[in-house]
Amino acid sequence: MDHVIRIHQTGGADVLQYENQEIPQPKPGEVLLRQTAIGLNFIDVYFRTGVYPAPQLPFIPGLEGAGIVESLGEGVTGLSLGDRVGYAAQPLGAYAQARVIPAERVVRLPDEVDDRVAAAMMLKGMTAQYLLRSTVQLKSGDTILFHAAAGGVGLIVCQWAKHLGVNIIGTVGSEEKAQLAKSHGCTHTVRYNDEDFVERVNDITDGKGVDAVYDSVGKDTFDKSMDCLKKRGTLVLFGQSSGKVPSFDPAALSAKGSIYLTRPTLFHYTDTREDLVSCSSELFDALINGAVTPDINQEYPLADARQAHEDLEGRRTTGATILIP
Repeated sequence: MDHVIRIHQTGGADVLQYENQEIPQPKPGEVLLRQTAIGLNFIDVYFRTGVYPAPQLPFIPGLEGAGIVESLGEGVTGLSLGDRVGYAAQPLGAYAQARVIPAERVVRLPDEVDDRVAAAMMLKGMTAQYLLRSTVQLKSGDTILFHAAAGGVGLIVCQWAKHLGVNIIGTVGSEEKAQLAKSHGCTHTVRYNDEDFVERVNDITDGKGVDAVYDSVGKDTFDKSMDCLKKRGTLVLFGQSSGKVPSFDPAALSAKGSIYLTRPTLFHYTDTREDLVSCSSELFDALINGAVTPDINQEYPLADARQAHEDLEGRRTTGATILIP
């Protein structure tokens, strides 16, 4: 008998229930993983609260993890028993000691990347990869504004942007987080509790604005984020931790300088096997060559997932958080 975290109704962190589960068996095309580490991400909160609807209730949350292949379903090729693999993909089900997942959604881990790093970095690291390398075609010398620069994705983006020669202005909630972001390559920081980030961006860029704004906060920052862009700049809205963005007139994009707005998600950048392998391989290369180093600043037993969610929502975490089955 294994253990899982199961959600029977959406709501606060108290809906996360630590329960028994019979060990699942893989169907054709699936693999059974004995998990060694599980990634915690804000998207897990969206599913828990019902902002993103789960396919059914009850459900096991989580989209990211690493482990050992324990059993192969019929027709699976390219993987062997005992392989170390990682994933950051649908379907839900990562908050478990063992889980089944389609074989095409997992990738082998290089020897240089251990399981804890993979569980902490797959989703956030591949998110950073598509944000910096695909959603906007950034080049050396460009300047971006990144909200929540000391968060899990933010610290990876700070490092990767510096490696690419991109200047990054990061918003943070405290002086401690400002120092953390700067130590990871953030060029300038803005404490959003004490400073107007639009004014600071204008000061830093001599009124020109930034090439792109990356906004995972949503409602609280959306309007001002548009005011930070240069003409024909791009607002990349990839989350909504403060709530949904209100409806607005698309003509505002023209009034702000013919700016672009996109609402991307990782799963549209890794939905084919080819794209998944390409994205994860670039992340693994960045880890191995030192362009990006992991910041696993919080670890919780799987049984303490409720506390982990409370700390994440309360902005008491920095960098990456993992759950240990």
